[in-house]
Amino acid sequence: MFEIPKLKHTNSGNFFLMAGPCAIEGEEMALQIAERLATLSDKLQVPLIFKGSYRKANRSRLDSFTGIGDEKALRILQKVGQEFDLPTVTDIHESDEAAMAAAYVDVLQIPAFLCRQTDLLVAAAKTGKVVNVKKGQFLSGEAMRFAVDKIRQSGNDKVILTDRGNSFGYSDMVVDFRNLPEMQTNNVPVVMDVTHSLQQPNQSSGVTGGKPALIETIAKAAIAVGADGLFIETHPQPSIAKSDGANMLPLDQLEDLLPKLIRIRQAIR
Repeated sequence: MFEIPKLKHTNSGNFFLMAGPCAIEGEEMALQIAERLATLSDKLQVPLIFKGSYRKANRSRLDSFTGIGDEKALRILQKVGQEFDLPTVTDIHESDEAAMAAAYVDVLQIPAFLCRQTDLLVAAAKTGKVVNVKKGQFLSGEAMRFAVDKIRQSGNDKVILTDRGNSFGYSDMVVDFRNLPEMQTNNVPVVMDVTHSLQQPNQSSGVTGGKPALIETIAKAAIAVGADGLFIETHPQPSIAKSDGANMLPLDQLEDLLPKLIRIRQAIR
């Protein structure tokens, strides 16, 4: 694992956690979630990267929530990082966003739908930041070596790969856990995006559904298979979250889940 600024508890032997709300809805909410996550991270010795999207560019409906404004949301992410001494990660969608976001966060994330966009990958790589690439729903784990190559050949060796399931028919996702060890052959940390892999896209309402009751199942399986990290979106009240509430974990349930996952991690080491 390469060095990530402000990442703590890296000698604990635990998996690392990328967690936070789907989207930055406001400063108070972001700080509330970050405080709870930072407390859990220190208590359980789990390395934590705080996650929050400054803008949601991929929505089914025009009237869907997309953000509170780019600079405003990025400044909130920066404040979270400073106030709680945490690394932060956010998505970028176009190549000209890379340098802008890199001024505020420690890790740039490439959304799954965009994992083959060469200009985007190269722009992210050239910022010198850690780049987390989500595996496309339409790709195998083996195919992600090309995304890794694009970033490395652009002069950046700090790559994370994240699985978020594969499309199963028109409106469901399925997780093929063979993808995790396959992606690890690239000698990069591999993460399981637990919450997005339980999405049910393409609903008739235009709002993505989900199966949050299976979050614990997917998380346990991923750790047992040997995932280096977990990606979990969480919110104090997912039912009123402005984005992806249908598949987020209630914040108060994370404290019960993490110790179970730590015990699995210890058992397989």
